[in-house]
Formats: sequence, C-alpha cells, structure tokens
Amino acid sequence: MTKRAFEPSADESALIELAKTDQDAFGQLYERYGQRIYQYIYYRTGSEADAEDLAAKTFMRAWQHMATYDDRGVPFSAWLYRIAHNLVANWHRDRSRRKIISLEDLSRWHVSEDGPEAAALLAEDRATLLRAVRRLPADRQELLALKFVEHLSNAEIGGVMGRSEGAVKSLYHRTLMALRDELQPEPAAPRESPLRRLFGRFGESHPENE
Repeated sequence: MTKRAFEPSADESALIELAKTDQDAFGQLYERYGQRIYQYIYYRTGSEADAEDLAAKTFMRAWQHMATYDDRGVPFSAWLYRIAHNLVANWHRDRSRRKIISLEDLSRWHVSEDGPEAAALLAEDRATLLRAVRRLPADRQELLALKFVEHLSNAEIGGVMGRSEGAVKSLYHRTLMALRDELQPEPAAPRESPLRRLFGRFGESHPENE
C-alpha cells in the first residue's frame, strides 16, 4: 500500500479531521509535533530513554482518542502537550522524583514579548538562575519551560496545565517576581566608622566634658 503524501502547508484543521480515520494523516501530525513533544518531556524528566518512551505513549494515546478530539479554538499541539503533561506527572508520581533542569536547558530559553522583567532574569548568571529555578514548585518550572522553551501562548499553556489564561498570567507574574527576589543581592550593611566601633566597646559611652 502506497503511503499518502500531504503538503507541509496543508490546512491543519482538515488534516486533523482526516487523521481521525487515516493513519497516514496522523503520521503527518506526528512528523510536525513529534520532536517538540519529545523535547518537552525530556526537559521534565532529564532522561532520553524515558522521554522517548513517554513521547511514544503520548502519540499512541492521541491516536486512540483522535475520534473524540474536539477543536475548541486552541492549537492541536496544546492537546498533545496536555497528554504529555499527564503522562509525565504520573511518571514523577510513580518515582517520587523532582524533575531535573540542566544548564543546557536554560541555554535554550528565549524571551520574545514578555518584557524587561523576563529579559533581566535571563541575563543572570546561568548557574545562579538554575539554582533558583530548581527551588521553584513543579508547576512553576513547567510554566517556564512552556513559555521560554516551547514558546506557547498563555492560552495554550492554560490548556496544557488545566488553568485559565488569566490564572496562567498571574502564575507567570508571581514566578518572575519570586525569581527576581531570589536573585536580588542582599543590601550591603552600612559601614561603621572606627570611632563608633570604639564607643561600642564602652557601651556607647562618651567622654565627660570637664
């Protein structure tokens, strides 16, 4: 049987409808999104083998539920990320592991339209930023990955994380503020004069005037 060819620019909504019953059409969707889903899972697991396994399960589950897929105005990729998100959450729950983020992951972060706060954070020393990010709760780490690595919109991130667009914006703002506070250096203590140190030895007493 000859494999059906599809134009790279084919209308995605039409391709999705066809993929509900056509394996070749679904294969085209896999070619479009397979690497992105793998990278997202690898970022959250730190394991190539587990990322490959979970990515395969993501698309297997997507194929099994294609017939019931309903376009609700968000990209098809957001649905795939949501499936991957659930599989990764189960993976961590089963292993009681905290996801690993590496300096290589941070090097792939890019800021587009998110303003000076995010740009300032990414200008920080990478090792220092990595330590701060690793201390964040898991949902905030995932938000940063979806925002800076996968470049999803707030609406798309909401679809992946099961939150409203407004909730994502709020969580994103709180995350940036938390990182800014974490990375902000402690204010230097005022320098004490030698005379004040001397007086301190005598309980701040001053010489009496004769």
